[in-house]
Amino acid sequence: MTKRHQTFVILFILIIVCATVVLLLRKNPPEQTQTNPIHSNTTAPDNVDKPVAKPVFDKTTHSINDPQSIWIIVNKQRSFDPITYTPQDLVSVGNGQQMRQEAANALTKMLKAASAENLTLQPMSGYRSYQTQQVVYAREVETYGQTVADTQSAKPGHSEHQTGLSIDIGGGGCGIEDCFGNTAEGKWVAANAYKFGFIVRYPESKDQITGYRYEPWHIRYVGKELASEMKKTNIQTLEEFFGI
Repeated sequence: MTKRHQTFVILFILIIVCATVVLLLRKNPPEQTQTNPIHSNTTAPDNVDKPVAKPVFDKTTHSINDPQSIWIIVNKQRSFDPITYTPQDLVSVGNGQQMRQEAANALTKMLKAASAENLTLQPMSGYRSYQTQQVVYAREVETYGQTVADTQSAKPGHSEHQTGLSIDIGGGGCGIEDCFGNTAEGKWVAANAYKFGFIVRYPESKDQITGYRYEPWHIRYVGKELASEMKKTNIQTLEEFFGI
């Protein structure tokens, strides 16, 4: 083949290749690159996590005025109505003492839990009737004078003991005395009573609010819901919690 023929063949092949490429590009054009931003009008999917509102404690679950309510509040300014109210579901909690059924069940569980930790708690003074409180208060006034008596004993019709939800407990070699708070039993009660629905009704340094001096032995049943909420919010008295 002459040099002229070779050149002709090469040109012919190049023409065929170019034509083929053109045909292929027409059939399969390259994808266009989107240069303008896409503005989506779509909304967020329904399954996106949304903040959940924390439940608010309902302070109206039980009455604080009804003597049959486990949230009843009685103090120097608040008396029973009727003033001689008597609970109808009193049961024995041992040692000659009584409490309302629900509170008694909770106390039994608490005493067993303490016993499991080699601690002994003893019921000392539970339910007192209106008439019994008359005798107790009169004796306190006679012994200490009314001013002192009013810091540690309730007038008839104003006593927590009349609710059937309160009880004085002793242990660790100390009865109804200030020393109870320093015993292993007293410290255990202060730290664990709420787990069983109890609160220490007259905490330390709250006498201006409750009207009574510190009584580490005096516990009051309010139910686990309220006792746990008071523990969580570090509010020690019913008066402060309910704003009365």
